[in-house]
Amino acid sequence: MANFKLHTPFPPAGDQPQAIEKLEEGLKRGMRHQTLFGVTGSGKTFTVANVIARNDKPTLVLAHNKTLAAQLAQEYREFFPENAVHYFVSYYDYYQPEAYIAHSDTYIEKEAMINAEIDRLRHAATQALLTRKDVIIVASVSAIYGLGSPEEYEKVHVKIAKGGAEDRAGLIRKLIGIYFERTNADLNPGQLRAIGNSLEFMPVNERVIYRIAFEGDAIAHIDRLDPVSRAKIAEPKSIFVFPAKHFVTSEDERARAIEEIKLELDEQLAKFKREEKSLEAERLKRRTLHDLALIRELGYTSGIENYSRHFDGRRAGQPPYTLLSYFPHKKDGSVDFLTIIDESHVTVPQLGGMYAGDKSRKDVLVEYGFRLPSARDNRPLRFEEFEERVGQVIYTSATPGPYEREHSEQIVEQIIRPTGLIDPDLTVRAVSGTGDYKGQIADFINEAETVIKRGGRVLATTLTKQMAEDLSTFLRERGMKAEYLHSDVKTIDRIDILTNFRKGVFDILVGVNLLREGLDLPEVELVGILDADKEGFLRSETSLIQTIGRAARNVLGRVILYADVMTGSLERAIGETNRRQTRQLAYNETHGITPTTIKKQIHDIADSMRTEHQRTIDELLVLDTLAYKDDPAAFIKQKRVDMADAVEQLDFETAALIRDEIYKLEGSEPRKKSRKRKALSGS
Repeated sequence: MANFKLHTPFPPAGDQPQAIEKLEEGLKRGMRHQTLFGVTGSGKTFTVANVIARNDKPTLVLAHNKTLAAQLAQEYREFFPENAVHYFVSYYDYYQPEAYIAHSDTYIEKEAMINAEIDRLRHAATQALLTRKDVIIVASVSAIYGLGSPEEYEKVHVKIAKGGAEDRAGLIRKLIGIYFERTNADLNPGQLRAIGNSLEFMPVNERVIYRIAFEGDAIAHIDRLDPVSRAKIAEPKSIFVFPAKHFVTSEDERARAIEEIKLELDEQLAKFKREEKSLEAERLKRRTLHDLALIRELGYTSGIENYSRHFDGRRAGQPPYTLLSYFPHKKDGSVDFLTIIDESHVTVPQLGGMYAGDKSRKDVLVEYGFRLPSARDNRPLRFEEFEERVGQVIYTSATPGPYEREHSEQIVEQIIRPTGLIDPDLTVRAVSGTGDYKGQIADFINEAETVIKRGGRVLATTLTKQMAEDLSTFLRERGMKAEYLHSDVKTIDRIDILTNFRKGVFDILVGVNLLREGLDLPEVELVGILDADKEGFLRSETSLIQTIGRAARNVLGRVILYADVMTGSLERAIGETNRRQTRQLAYNETHGITPTTIKKQIHDIADSMRTEHQRTIDELLVLDTLAYKDDPAAFIKQKRVDMADAVEQLDFETAALIRDEIYKLEGSEPRKKSRKRKALSGS
């Protein structure tokens, strides 16, 4: 019986049927590497969904950024509503890694803000992999970073069954033993509370509350409750509760790890003594003994991941457990899942570059006595280790890179779009202004105003983040509704921006690199590529083709390339676009197809990543935005009074909601400061 059930309102069309057949045949023949060379708008995700359904194995889909991963997760959920489609990305909203800058003797302490909702989604992903087979995990390169042992994670789960012999105190001890925290307040994921003769807890993988009622030393019944209304959703007969953290260590393993860390410390101190590095030795001794004391007493210390090799029982240099370790393996140890690498021309180099950057930073920390050498083993996988841990791989891209072309046993072309859409018309115009022509910015604004009047959307790509911000500000000052998007924008905010762009909340989106690969924006009629003749990464042939593709989902799509010089990259990108236009026009004429704009429902793909706190703020903003616009200063002043009143009444939750609403309305946020200090003796 098939595990995956593909739901689709339309059959494969255009180049899709032959692509599906070839890729499926390649999998059956045992091909390790295949590439789906598909143009933008040809339905590569739909083709892959058909291959997943036929292959019928757990699947990992890798994307090169969180925004694209979220979009893909939403698309796969639409194709497989009856199956488990999960989202696995880094749970940091803000992350400053620990580092040391030797030439200025500056130590930068690790600082991070964890998004609890994304952490919940990570747990949901790993638990799905351990409990069912019909699983698709859409992940960023976070998939190759260290994660706790799946064996330990699965081994210590707690089973709760109706009628089971268990008292309340005993179950509390078991849940605390798997890192649940006790509270008397409202429940958050990974917390429990005792109420009368019952126990309530919220697991880390879903937004529900389980209430366990006891009669004597037995479990009388289990209720599954809505966390807001507390309405009863179900009465399961039994449930499995997984640990509240991915890194799980038993008492015996912890004791063994502490002894190993002490031995490594003695070895490194002896090395520093031989090298006459007394400052480094003293620094390392203080740091490590302090960490060991906390681990011994509390089971945890900041930066505990730097000792992960000892807790996992790994040898020096041995790769860490990662998300890949949670996927199923056959009895002979070989992998039993399919890997899809989306926008592979970006994702593959990204996978290959993670290890080197991490190693160089750790080497400095070890050399100057801030960390033990084993800290190097808290790392992402090397690319060759990644290759060993995945089986059959399908790369998808409109511009496959050198790696895919060299390694693929077959490259399957998907040039024809079922919609009949033709690659956008291209126009090259000067960057500089002469005579009546005022230059690229003025020309872009004129063209954008024409498109916006008829209800279309516009993209502009710049070379720098600062230019993206400056241009969006300049456009707003001219009365145009514009926003910018780049890597400094938070994950959820990025997705909100794209959703609002599609909805028409604003008309122009300005970006640098995030507007290139994979983003599905069918409302876009015009793309302006500023400074298209500045040869380099952002204006290479690949980048230009990808950016041109953002206008390929709309029948009115066109692209203006602003260039004073016709570079080689421009010539090749224009030539490839013309080739694809010719192929599509011939297909349309043969089959009597009239091109139509892709119609795609607009989903809020960030909703599953929001906390109740964030959703409440969003609701308040809808209600209060008009009042704020009438008199911003007076409105904010009153809000601050309300916040102070809430604090006076010890209603800190309401105060926090008002505070964050003020930040949103003012377009600001709490400032985060990296803690840097001179790394003086003994620091």
